[in-house]
Amino acid sequence: MATFSISLSRNGLPLQRPSAILQKSSKQRFQSPILIKCSISEDRSGLQQNLSPLLELKNVACGLFAVWAVTTASPVIAASQRLPPLSTEPNRCERAFVGNTIGQANGVYDKPIDLRFCDYTNDKSNLKGKSLAAALMSDAKFDGADMSEVVMSKAYAVGASFKGVDFSNAVLDRVNFGKANLQGAVFKNTVLSGSTFNEAQLEDAVFEDTIIGYIDLQKLCGNTTISAEGRIELGCR
Repeated sequence: MATFSISLSRNGLPLQRPSAILQKSSKQRFQSPILIKCSISEDRSGLQQNLSPLLELKNVACGLFAVWAVTTASPVIAASQRLPPLSTEPNRCERAFVGNTIGQANGVYDKPIDLRFCDYTNDKSNLKGKSLAAALMSDAKFDGADMSEVVMSKAYAVGASFKGVDFSNAVLDRVNFGKANLQGAVFKNTVLSGSTFNEAQLEDAVFEDTIIGYIDLQKLCGNTTISAEGRIELGCR
């Protein structure tokens, strides 16, 4: 645990230099949580002044140390917590047939819908119009499925397969389609604002009347797998 202690006298002069005490255990791989503690010591020989400027100075100093502590924390921990462990629920794949609640439509949930590695190939009825906001879909298969009118806001679909999927009238904003297979997918009148397609396969994908922001469009047009017809539909230059 690292403890930062700042002591200031009432006249605004520091009683001691900011110090950091760092304790490490050889048995621990990562640093323990950081505790930041600030205090003001009373100096009766100092000037009797209003404490408001002093408190403001203390808060600024503490804020600077807090920012330093957070930005130097181990990035490995954050990376490892990006996705939760695979759900052990026996019927977790069937949750897609029910979807989530209205309160989860903006990606707020107590427990995410975990559809990773599930297979919905050629499903023509169970997924249509469902709300799958913030669902975890990486490495799942949806090839040939009817996903028209679905809501997938903030879904994580990295590496998933959506070959020939019908996304007509769907809301796919802020979806991560990185490295996904979207060959022949139909995005007719589909909302794609904020979604990313890094290294996604988009051969023969249809983008008729797609709703997407200008900046997102420029990024999407950078995908070289989009066909000439698809680029015309998107308005790529």
